[in-house]
Amino acid sequence: MCEDAHGIGRRALFVTGTAAALTLGSVSFAAADGQNQGTKTATIRGTLPTGSPDFVYVPVEVPAGVREIKVAYTYDKPSVPAGTQGNALDIGIFDERGTEPGGRGFRGWSGGARPEFFIRADDATPGYVPGPVREGTWHVALGPYTVAPQGLSYELTVTLTYGEPGETPAPVYPPERARGRGRAWYRGDCHLHSWYSDGRRTPAEIAALARAAGLDFINSSDHNTHTSHPHWATEAGEDLLILLGEEITTRNGHVVALGTEPGTFVDWRYRARDNRFGKYARQIRRAGGLVVPAHPHATCIGCNWKFGFGEADAIEVWNGPYTPDDEVALVEWDNLLVASVREGREWIPAMGSSDAHRDPDAVGLPQTVVLADDLTRTAIQHGIRAGRSYVAESQKVSLTFTASGDKGQHAGIGERLEVAADTPVTVRVEATGAPRCTIRIVTDQGVLLTSDPLPVAGSGTLEWHTTPAYAAYVRAELRHETAAGPVPGALAAFTNPIFLGRR
Repeated sequence: MCEDAHGIGRRALFVTGTAAALTLGSVSFAAADGQNQGTKTATIRGTLPTGSPDFVYVPVEVPAGVREIKVAYTYDKPSVPAGTQGNALDIGIFDERGTEPGGRGFRGWSGGARPEFFIRADDATPGYVPGPVREGTWHVALGPYTVAPQGLSYELTVTLTYGEPGETPAPVYPPERARGRGRAWYRGDCHLHSWYSDGRRTPAEIAALARAAGLDFINSSDHNTHTSHPHWATEAGEDLLILLGEEITTRNGHVVALGTEPGTFVDWRYRARDNRFGKYARQIRRAGGLVVPAHPHATCIGCNWKFGFGEADAIEVWNGPYTPDDEVALVEWDNLLVASVREGREWIPAMGSSDAHRDPDAVGLPQTVVLADDLTRTAIQHGIRAGRSYVAESQKVSLTFTASGDKGQHAGIGERLEVAADTPVTVRVEATGAPRCTIRIVTDQGVLLTSDPLPVAGSGTLEWHTTPAYAAYVRAELRHETAAGPVPGALAAFTNPIFLGRR
């Protein structure tokens, strides 16, 4: 065993304080007498002060002949005063191809979900990429998510096992098509976490819960890793379309890559001030995916979205059980709709997903219901990007929302009713599966009509008459009964808008 110590001194912080990362001195493994064999272990200790860079890299010199690399780590968690952040340290690894942005050398990331991981040619810890352990300088990546005032002391143990490498299995991915119903409404959940990041469910368990929730499609979105992609093929079927993606969790917000090509990895190591997000948003689109900022007003550290919405294909307005930060996201999204009308620019659709990690998180709470030409990757993505969708809390809740003109003109969710400004327009909402909920009609002026509570049977209809001169768009909400006076009840469902009038 060899030992090394690493710390960041005041001068190092001064020199690198504006950088997002710092690389420490390397750790070498001395060659065994005669030839490399058996195992070798090195222990590396260090302390990170408050104000440390987002990423600290510990180089490890890996000699030839290594079959497996294993890394274990611990760090201290001292008591801190109320309102002060304690220690949290994430971890991952890059191989001999380097740590440059873009992730060419990326071999895995587990955040703070696991105390150890291994990589070899034929297998790897979930979240890590199987493949040969090649000779060269590897880098253990440490991410000091939060650091206590006392500093963060860590210990890394790196173990190399020598021997003949196994064979890396060829990946098999789920098909991009399932048996659909032609042009129809399809239900999906596009933000889910498995044990390939910080979730606790296997792909098989998630797929079973998706089927039980009445979903037609799901999207994998593990944090900062694409390594679950080959493990979904056996869970797909004619009744369930599985799209592949990633949740990119930067220090200034999270974004879901929805439906990228199999094996696509998107880097997360940047902040809004680095002006790099546009590059990675374009990478997502080149890989056939949609760019969906997630839970933009979530209260966890680093979760609040700070990149703006100029690159967004859709916005995850509703994330998991409905909470006040979802209400704030809904209001902000509605303000974006008003701005799109005012400025004559393209609008951004809304969607909702569960962000389910583990029990008791409910897969399909909420779910995005998409009008698509078929149950295929491209058709579902097209429906989401066009805004032909609504969000519901479960498969029990359904909405029909239309606007019609005085001469039979008709438009549905995500569409435009192309009529003159003074044309009488009838807006109609039909709801099922929402007992005691109220139906609300919302325009660019705000909430203009609210129904009486629906009967216990949960079905009802609401009509409203307007003109394009009065309402630039209309959208519908289903709200649960409220218990806080003027504060609206939690959503049971909401739609994307129907725009009224000629462009």
